[in-house]
Amino acid sequence: MLDWLVKIQFPEGGFQSGLIDTARPVPVTFNTGQILLGLARGTEVFGDRYRDAMARAANWLIETQDADGCWRRAPTPLAAPGEKAYETHVSWGLFEAARISGKRSWGEAGLRQVRWAVGKLQPNGWMADCCLSDPEAPLTHTLGYALKGIVEAYRFSNDRFFLEAAVRLADGLATCIGQDGYLAGRLRRDWSPAVDWACVTGSSQIAWSLMFLGKNAERAGYQALARKLNQFVRRTIPVTGDINMVGGIRGSCPFDGEYFPLGFPNWAAKFTLDANQFEIDSDPENGRSSRPCN
Repeated sequence: MLDWLVKIQFPEGGFQSGLIDTARPVPVTFNTGQILLGLARGTEVFGDRYRDAMARAANWLIETQDADGCWRRAPTPLAAPGEKAYETHVSWGLFEAARISGKRSWGEAGLRQVRWAVGKLQPNGWMADCCLSDPEAPLTHTLGYALKGIVEAYRFSNDRFFLEAAVRLADGLATCIGQDGYLAGRLRRDWSPAVDWACVTGSSQIAWSLMFLGKNAERAGYQALARKLNQFVRRTIPVTGDINMVGGIRGSCPFDGEYFPLGFPNWAAKFTLDANQFEIDSDPENGRSSRPCN
């Protein structure tokens, strides 16, 4: 996978979004940040084979970053125009590259972006400009990206500013989680649900961060909420039937919800694996439920 990604990297260091056969591919901030996570891990595991590609991706992100920390110059053509606070997840890629390389300037650039994004937090913890398409009712998927990036800024810097910011956002999200683990897939600025379906991907992303904050931010109740989210997601996983669907994580629940309708995005499976592994590592006895999602 890494070898293929290196083959499609633009000479300046960025990576495209969308399908590989798109008519006019252009380097995009968000995708470059996600792939940088893999290149950093590849460098850590396999050595110098991916070090140059990692450095070119990190340097391209630095070169295209505005002075205030925001990335505005290479937006994805697959999202509505405008600033994107959820690109804290891009900063995580810079943190990992900085850890592997020892190049502190990459991490400092990531921290600048996260500080900028934290400025989008409202007094009640809701985050502005944090959606692919509707900043007034962001997806839990993109809120989950934002929260994870802020958490990773704290892990990288040990600066409690970022921990406190993560807790502000998480406190708001926590109020929206039902007893059965249901979390509406879009949330308004007063934290009211904007839709009647769950974004399964976002639920798994948020579960991971809640478990982390439950252990590191004196929010003991977050652990139980994270388990509820994980249990809800597990109930959506097909365990019998079409072999092409068994084990897949739906975009939405119900299946025809707005986020990736009638599909099984591979990143949903990735985030669900992360969240469930965290739960197992925290308490192997947890993780049982059976009620299916229609």
